[in-house]
Amino acid sequence: MWTGFQFSRILKNSMSGFSRFTPLISALPATVPFVGPEAIERQRGLPVKARIGANESGFGPAPSVLAAIREKAGEIWKYNDPENFALKTALATHLGLAPANFVVGEGVDDLLGLIVRLIIEPGMPVVTSFGGYPTFNFHVNGFGGRLVTAPYVNDREDLDGLLAAVKRENAPLVYFANPDNPMGSWWDADSIVSFARALPETTLLILDEAYCETAPAGSAPLADALIDLPNVLRMRTFSKAYGLAGARVGYAFGTPETVLAFDKIRNHFGMPRLSTEAALAALADQAYLKDVVARIVSARERIAAIATANGLVPLASATNFVAIDCGRDGTHARAIVDGLMQHGVFIRMPGVAPLNRCIRVSTGLPADMDLFEDALPKVLKSL
Repeated sequence: MWTGFQFSRILKNSMSGFSRFTPLISALPATVPFVGPEAIERQRGLPVKARIGANESGFGPAPSVLAAIREKAGEIWKYNDPENFALKTALATHLGLAPANFVVGEGVDDLLGLIVRLIIEPGMPVVTSFGGYPTFNFHVNGFGGRLVTAPYVNDREDLDGLLAAVKRENAPLVYFANPDNPMGSWWDADSIVSFARALPETTLLILDEAYCETAPAGSAPLADALIDLPNVLRMRTFSKAYGLAGARVGYAFGTPETVLAFDKIRNHFGMPRLSTEAALAALADQAYLKDVVARIVSARERIAAIATANGLVPLASATNFVAIDCGRDGTHARAIVDGLMQHGVFIRMPGVAPLNRCIRVSTGLPADMDLFEDALPKVLKSL
């Protein structure tokens, strides 16, 4: 309960326009870039029966990963190694690089925020695609950067448009995802290498490869293809194909000099110990990863078939989701998203036109696909 003094002080500050926060923070809205299925359940009183909207892996982690978590659970009283030595060493062996090339963080989202903090001061331009990953934009806004966007072309991020914007703005930072979220499209490795090498050396490229394990061969540059460039950081995660979204394990790799900068600002005890153990076990079980990727491909094909059977157009995808062109506009697509939720099917959609003519459906277990297949024609008929 407020005391009389506290209430008077709050009232006085409110009337005087006082804010204890910085002008930047005071000007920002309090927002969550994504509305989670849990929030939808709370707000609408609707249970989620098919959780196929957040690009998680409903197939889950490998049994070997769950066994490792159970085996190491008794060590939860210990802090994690603040240098993340074991995981960086395992990643180096896996990708044929050196441990000094890696930084580990609490998911790619955490690392994106650190990069923006390392590079951007208020007012600086940051180039990205219009309609691309909103959490990156959230971090740019949070540090006062000025977003400069290039539109998608044919539902792909436009490399030429991004490069032109970088040069026009003299931007110190550019973000590009391959494969792309939210459209699922992708570029070939040679095009990406050419784009990276065409950037000014004063521009840092964030190459977000969160979905690289589910992409076709030849879409991701070899691990060492850009390792000589100090202005490139490649981001990967255990949240997607490895099935560890709740563990929050992401990593970036680049030149040792660039990676070392993270030690100036990162949360050195931020990585949970059991998350690290899970990532180590997941990386060691490549046979399971191969099996899951095959199941993701099969689920993508089924989502595409369901969309086609209902008169919608599935877009080719290199990710663990499929974007489906609903043929009209964002209002129509939103009605489909909301209608599916009435049947307990949680999906999402891109946030801006013209991308928001689509809905986005994550791959999942056969039971999830059954629910989507049953609900979609009912929703479309009701509209």
